[in-house]
Amino acid sequence: MKRYIAVCLLINSLLLCRLSPAEEKERVFRAGAATSNITPPLGALIVGGWTPLPADEVHDELHVRCLVLDDGQTQLVIGLCDNVGIPREVFDAARKRVSEKLDIPPENQLYAATHTHSASSARSENPTVLAEQLDNYQEFLADRIVDAVRIAHKRLEPAQVGWGSVEEPSELFNRRWFVAEEDQRRNPFGGVDQVRMNPGKSTLLRPAGPVDPELSFLAVKSMDGRPLAVVANYSLHYVGGVPSRVISADYFAVFARRLADELQVQPQYPPFVGILSNGTSGDVNNINFRDRGPSLPPFEKMEQVGRLVARRVAEAMPGIQYHSWVSLDARRTELTLSVRHPTAEMLQYFEQVKARPAGQPAYHQHELTYAERVAQLANSPDTVVVPLQALRIGELAIAAIPFEVFTEIGLEIKKNCPLADCFTIELAGGSYGYLPTPEQHALGGYETWMGTNRVQLDASEMITGQMLEMMNELHKQSK
Repeated sequence: MKRYIAVCLLINSLLLCRLSPAEEKERVFRAGAATSNITPPLGALIVGGWTPLPADEVHDELHVRCLVLDDGQTQLVIGLCDNVGIPREVFDAARKRVSEKLDIPPENQLYAATHTHSASSARSENPTVLAEQLDNYQEFLADRIVDAVRIAHKRLEPAQVGWGSVEEPSELFNRRWFVAEEDQRRNPFGGVDQVRMNPGKSTLLRPAGPVDPELSFLAVKSMDGRPLAVVANYSLHYVGGVPSRVISADYFAVFARRLADELQVQPQYPPFVGILSNGTSGDVNNINFRDRGPSLPPFEKMEQVGRLVARRVAEAMPGIQYHSWVSLDARRTELTLSVRHPTAEMLQYFEQVKARPAGQPAYHQHELTYAERVAQLANSPDTVVVPLQALRIGELAIAAIPFEVFTEIGLEIKKNCPLADCFTIELAGGSYGYLPTPEQHALGGYETWMGTNRVQLDASEMITGQMLEMMNELHKQSK
């Protein structure tokens, strides 16, 4: 994060507020936080693997974790849901209901999925088509988001707010690799890529992209110093180690639980709420491909990572500056992107795949899956409209992008953001698949395949440009 000398911070603070000392003293900043349970009944399909399986056990409950901020004129909402990815229809329904009940504008409400791979499905049939009606779980999820916001709003109290970051690179590994063995680089379209996701160790050459070690966080505490909530951000896809058919919020829930312990939060009402959002982790996971280490029992790795990330945030919190008041602002826009469609040759190839006699070796183990995905895209609309959002909390900017975003995109946004500090929350406002850069598209690999990625190949550049434009506007308005 960018660091400014104290004089610049003081000048910027005066410009931001434009208040006389008496007026500044009267201004009150408030915060409130809450959770609501979104665990489905047993039998709900768990998504995150190649084949959805019905849940038969709950290891830990799924939640919406929510923070509401109020500067006296503007209110912002940040809500994270334990789910692999939630379509915009669900978030839009929640926004509308919150606006009706609490008069908080839709553009001021940021909702996102954590991307746990051991939660029930909230997906629609086709991400490029808006569903006309929510299914039962989607309705339940939207209502529970609203419940969390309403409770957090009811708990608003005078508060101090601060933000900061610490680096924690030990748990981050780019999962896309250049590998020597051609068989490892086959794709389900009958071709050969340059890179492979999650490769075997034997022919590793080098990773295809960077990681972002920055662990960012926003913290609020009461005027007497009682911790109220923390929203952290880490660019790690998820951890896993959860048996099939078992519901779990993954390390995101471990973080929430362990952070309260690390901060030595005493039993209190309202309870402290720890929130961990997913950064730009579309190509980053928790596997050290050069040294995989020993196998661990179920749930052990997510406990280790959640505990570490919580400890690192807790260690960094005493060093941040808290403010008794900062201004809030938000921007939201919609961007029209072209939907990828298969060529006639591609469709013909998959017809041959489907006609292959039983027992004949497949070129790629997932070619039938992609035959279905490509067929769906062939019947999809030519364009899709995706929501983009940016929040400003004092000199902190938060970007919200409805894709599984490659790390280098988040790094570019951080580098060019005009505000002092910045982080991106992915899978926010919707869930449209992976978002590689054009350069990564050229390398191939799982995240770039049609059906995994659904939009035009330069979408990341358009989204980054639009996001920085909104941030520049927020910056200008703050002066």
